[in-house]
Amino acid sequence: MNELVLEHSPLENLERCLERIQEREREINAFIELNPRAEEEARRAERHGGRLCGLTVAVKSNINVRGLRATCASKTLENYVAPYDAVAVQRLRSEGAVIVGMANMDEFACGSSGETSYFGPTQNPAAEGRIPGGSSSGSAAAVAAGFADAALGSDTGGSIRNPASHCGVVGIKPTYGLVPRHGLIDLAMSLDQIGPIARDVRTAALLLEVIAGRGREASMLDVQPQPYTRHLSADLAGVRVGFAREFEEVTSPEILGVIKRSLRRLEAQGAEVVEVELPSLEKALPTYYLIVFVEFFSATRRYDGRRYGYRIEEVCGAEVLRRIHLGSYISQKEYAGRYYRRALQFRSLIRRELLQALEQVDVLAAPTTPKLPHRLGESLTPLEMYAYDLLTVPANLAGIPAGVVPAGRVRGIPVGLQVHAKPLEEQVMLNVMLAAEGAE
Repeated sequence: MNELVLEHSPLENLERCLERIQEREREINAFIELNPRAEEEARRAERHGGRLCGLTVAVKSNINVRGLRATCASKTLENYVAPYDAVAVQRLRSEGAVIVGMANMDEFACGSSGETSYFGPTQNPAAEGRIPGGSSSGSAAAVAAGFADAALGSDTGGSIRNPASHCGVVGIKPTYGLVPRHGLIDLAMSLDQIGPIARDVRTAALLLEVIAGRGREASMLDVQPQPYTRHLSADLAGVRVGFAREFEEVTSPEILGVIKRSLRRLEAQGAEVVEVELPSLEKALPTYYLIVFVEFFSATRRYDGRRYGYRIEEVCGAEVLRRIHLGSYISQKEYAGRYYRRALQFRSLIRRELLQALEQVDVLAAPTTPKLPHRLGESLTPLEMYAYDLLTVPANLAGIPAGVVPAGRVRGIPVGLQVHAKPLEEQVMLNVMLAAEGAE
């Protein structure tokens, strides 16, 4: 399998990242906590090597890293120190990666902007004054600012892909069950998936190669790790790329222009672009949020102040409290049939339509978000904020892989191309992303 080759030694690479953090972290606010043992980890990587030898990685603060605080960017868990490494973190460390620190995020992953953190909002290094996107805001910002070579995020409805698009980096949401979730603090367990963020497709593919593969969880797929980097190819001869007209109906013209240019570049490299239909696309957003409200409410019942930190309802922010109250309401027996079970029916419909569309093509291409990131501090209604997720939630509802690669800019603001594939066909998705990256 391929190994990462860095320009500098692990210790020198870490020092360069720490210098950038020293220069700009006060402005960006990408981290909640830095790893005081990072230098020790870099020295260990120099001795033992590995496929990721010396690669610096930021970890979203809802993923356990032993000895560091897994706060979920909430006062609820502000003093919770993780007693173990998440499986994904174990796998990174076993291949020589160096954990730089715990990345900022929307509180309990409830948000699409990076503004709901108890530890303050994160700035977008690629678009000054704009939100970085969420909820993996600090992870994407850390990579975009050069604070880390790569990052781990979690994606429930676009939380890796949304900030990857806004910050001009690469992000991947794997097939549900491909990457172990053990050590991830849930937002919605039937949707959450850990995935990589990096500056280029090859590095993201290598991280996925390391963290993917069977684990002990019941929800895990019984599959072996795949050598994605060995089979990376930008050859698009014979590749069919689907694009749904429904994407055009909900996306701003300026973003659509960037995406259409990206599709034309893929055609010039040998791909065939085919129109497909996703008639239930607009049902995906309410379906997703109804499921999230119920599953998040259930997950938060452990935060009652007796074992973990504070009682969540007494210290959380407005968005977290809104989701708890809505989840509590929908979970009541008299409303469950009207809302939650109906949402599960629509989830099956959306999955069926996506898989039917993918039967006609090798991948689906789409915008990542329907609008550009707003300015930090700009007031949006909850529904306006939720609208950022319109084009990303279908992949989570269907459990299919989806990745984002930079496609261009609008008025200097990055715009990402989103690529979907059939379950476990990450290789096809990564190859199209590689071709798009080269064309851009």
